[in-house]
Amino acid sequence: MLRAIVLHFWLAYDHPFVDGNGRTARALFYWSMLRNRYWPVEYLTISSIIRRHPKKYARAYLDTEQDDNDLTYFVHYHLTIIEQSIRAFQKYLAKKAEEKRQFSQTLLPAMFNDRQQTVLIQAQRELGAVFTYESHARLCQVTLATARADLLELEKLGLLVGNRKGRRFNFVAASDLASRLRKIAGR
Repeated sequence: MLRAIVLHFWLAYDHPFVDGNGRTARALFYWSMLRNRYWPVEYLTISSIIRRHPKKYARAYLDTEQDDNDLTYFVHYHLTIIEQSIRAFQKYLAKKAEEKRQFSQTLLPAMFNDRQQTVLIQAQRELGAVFTYESHARLCQVTLATARADLLELEKLGLLVGNRKGRRFNFVAASDLASRLRKIAGR
């Protein structure tokens, strides 16, 4: 991890490119971590945290430079960023687990497959979310035929409303999705 942090620092500090040095430095950080089999980094994002507090990022570089290039400042800063990223990921996992738990309590567990549950959870969370065969196939990593069957079944149950735009079908959640789900579950 220390090597990856030093690589990040070195590239961004050296600033060899006109543009994209920060992005490249972060990519190098991720590459080094993954190359050394630190696979959890695959699920972490440091960029969004750095973007929220750009002055702290710049300060870590300045403090390092002003203290005879003592990397302790940047390493400490970067470890703090990694900790925040881990906490954000844990929060995201807890949120997803809670959504899944609420959904399974709302409906009979065997009523919908995991892919359909994903669509229904997203439809409840994001009003006006649009689903297409292509987007559903890509999200769930299934064929277009499977995605089509999933969405058409949800439309048949009245949970999604489909409309045709040219040669493409778009689906949106029924306006009273929550009550329809309770009705289907018999509650």
